[in-house]
Amino acid sequence: MTMAGPKEHLRIPATLDRVAEVRALVRRFAERCRAPDACEDDLVQAVDEIATNTIIHGYRGSPGWLDVTAEHVDDRIVVTIEDEAPLFDPTTVPQPDLDTAPEHRRPGGMGVHLTRLASHSMRHEAKPGGGNILIITRGLSDSARGRTIR
Repeated sequence: MTMAGPKEHLRIPATLDRVAEVRALVRRFAERCRAPDACEDDLVQAVDEIATNTIIHGYRGSPGWLDVTAEHVDDRIVVTIEDEAPLFDPTTVPQPDLDTAPEHRRPGGMGVHLTRLASHSMRHEAKPGGGNILIITRGLSDSARGRTIR
């Protein structure tokens, strides 16, 4: 049986100067759920990367918005980020070649990589009517991560 707990929501214009509000929401919500520092830091990192990537690469300077919802479900925090940017599934981004020196790698892909490292799961859905829904989950446990990317 799934036990849903507290929930918080924020809608911001898709501009980089508003991403701090998203980080603050996630941090405040994690503290409210008594998440360990590692969990809180991971979630803030993951959500910051996705929000920033959506604004820069999704909207590409066009007007838009981000809807961010944080929810406590069982022993996890689930953060859902919705937008109306062109369809893009970050779960299909290949892992970066970490064996190659950074200056010799193809640019990009590190934000998604960091999100994968900071979360237990990341799932993408196409938003009905256009846009994206990305669901990031991080267990409240401070233990080693095991990721599921779908």
